[in-house]
Amino acid sequence: MKDSEEKALIKALLDPSSKEEAFRELVRTYQERLYWHIRKIVLNHEDADDVLQNTFIKVFRNLESFKGNSSLFTWMYRIATNESITHINKVKRKNKITDAEYNELALENLESDVYFEGDAIQLKLQKAIATLPERQRMVFNMRYFDEMPYKEMSEILGVTVGGLKSTYHIASQKIKVFLEDNETF
Repeated sequence: MKDSEEKALIKALLDPSSKEEAFRELVRTYQERLYWHIRKIVLNHEDADDVLQNTFIKVFRNLESFKGNSSLFTWMYRIATNESITHINKVKRKNKITDAEYNELALENLESDVYFEGDAIQLKLQKAIATLPERQRMVFNMRYFDEMPYKEMSEILGVTVGGLKSTYHIASQKIKVFLEDNETF
């Protein structure tokens, strides 16, 4: 979305007479990108749908607090990221499981997920990514799949660019080792 289009959309979102229609446009514009970002974090279609819905509810309720220090998408991406982390933490607390147990459960769900459209190689990559700690997984997904610049990632995650580069490198190395150790397809 161009800067001028985004400013017009923000103006419409903040105007009570056009807020609902502008919000529908916002959802149409960004729902797919946000869904896939969330899906890469929670790994489950139903959970991703729930988190996406919660993200848009939070966006709608907090539009007035958007300060414009970043792009609207960056702001929503940050909300989606936080909602995804909150969801994962709720699941872990509810089921009294560790991070490793959650990752294992998520992998099992991914293998049986009828909405997963990847082939064996893509599944192997997703398994490798799922073994990463949460922060490394997010950084890897944002950089590798979303091709997000480190500066934008820094705004979303509140981490220095140098820290993000280091995290991405470490995550990439772990994925490489996982794939080498699990070569058979």
